[in-house]
Amino acid sequence: MTADAPTARRRPWHRRTLDTAADGLAVDLGLYAVSTVFAAVTAVTSTLSPHRAWGTVAAVGYLAATLVVITQLLLRRHHPTAPLVGLRARWAITGLTWASTALLPLLWQSIERASGRTDRAQEEVLVVEHAGTRLLEHGTPYLGPDAIAALPPGEQLLGYTPYQPGMAMFGLPRALADTWWTDSRVWFAVGAALALALAVATLRRPPAAAGQTDRGHRPDSALLRGVQAATVLPVCALTLATGGDDLPVLALCLLALALAATDRPGRAGLAVGLAGALKLFAWPVALVLIVWGLTRRAGTRVAAGAIGLPVAALLPAMLVDRDALTENVLRFPLGHGLVTSPAQSPFPGYLIANALPAGRVIAAALLVAAGVAIAVRLARRPPRTAVATALICGYGLLAAIALMPSTRFGYLLYPMALLTWAPALHRPVHPPATPLPELASRTASA
Repeated sequence: MTADAPTARRRPWHRRTLDTAADGLAVDLGLYAVSTVFAAVTAVTSTLSPHRAWGTVAAVGYLAATLVVITQLLLRRHHPTAPLVGLRARWAITGLTWASTALLPLLWQSIERASGRTDRAQEEVLVVEHAGTRLLEHGTPYLGPDAIAALPPGEQLLGYTPYQPGMAMFGLPRALADTWWTDSRVWFAVGAALALALAVATLRRPPAAAGQTDRGHRPDSALLRGVQAATVLPVCALTLATGGDDLPVLALCLLALALAATDRPGRAGLAVGLAGALKLFAWPVALVLIVWGLTRRAGTRVAAGAIGLPVAALLPAMLVDRDALTENVLRFPLGHGLVTSPAQSPFPGYLIANALPAGRVIAAALLVAAGVAIAVRLARRPPRTAVATALICGYGLLAAIALMPSTRFGYLLYPMALLTWAPALHRPVHPPATPLPELASRTASA
């Protein structure tokens, strides 16, 4: 994809001075050190029990990774080409850090929850598992407004399922057996790991294929940074261990962008369509990918999966109980349900909505204005590369999260991961082959 070349040439300062400092180890050290502090502070100060439990375990994992990277930096001073300071070692440390800061806390909390601890899961875990039970028993994951109103006031919030119908699939194991491995977080982790592994396999190329020999500029280096943003970054590790429903959605979006970067529009549409069948957050990504597909005369192939799969997931729930679907998927997220969403992180949209007269109207107007600006950008300069697509999705979601009247800090995992993923989507540009007549002429003159 030659269109990526100008973008690649515009950012050499970033690659030379930041991400490639000490062959990437400098940023690794900063990432793990800051994450150690974040996890330790979370363990001491968080008001949520699952978060404190995560921080207690994750702080140790991040600290171990920090010490290992310090050792790598010291070793690199004397043996810069040693395997223990190379890219493979950094991949291994990333995997071990994810296991110790996300998977281990997840399994620990799941086992404790199965043993009777009721404070070892966030509310979304219970919501998804209840949705799976209802899907198995009634054919729809949603309760109608009358059924929600009949619940005790303290339980009405848990009666809502503000997700797309496909999310209930992660709750089906719990509907079949009550044990630690049927915890929906376990299956969130499985789904996220599979999608992310497919994305890495899609993008990974040997250094020789990219025509690059400099260790700091190998394609795998940018890919590793993107994987770190989706796995060991504290906002992702914490979310997976305590709630987890956003991680398979994010991983499927990253997979869709990887497929787009390798010129597989139909498969990209299927991947983002699967994400959209789980949660609304994937729908803006699907829209931008469809516009990208139109620039390659593949808009229909992208849209078939990107729109078709979410619609196919909605139809059964609509046929079983349309009012229940509307109450959960539309009224509640828009603030018109029987109870209000607890998502109240102090971002600009929330502060404006609650501090100014007619604040919700102002916040909504700003959100619409941001949406119109992005739409104009897509119409005037549609993304022609997967890199541009990822950047538009990342910055667009960042603006939406900042301006929504009800939002959560954890939602930042989407723009942070998408923006970090973008450099990994650059495709190598090979110099044009010398024409045969010119090659013959050069050989004769030699």
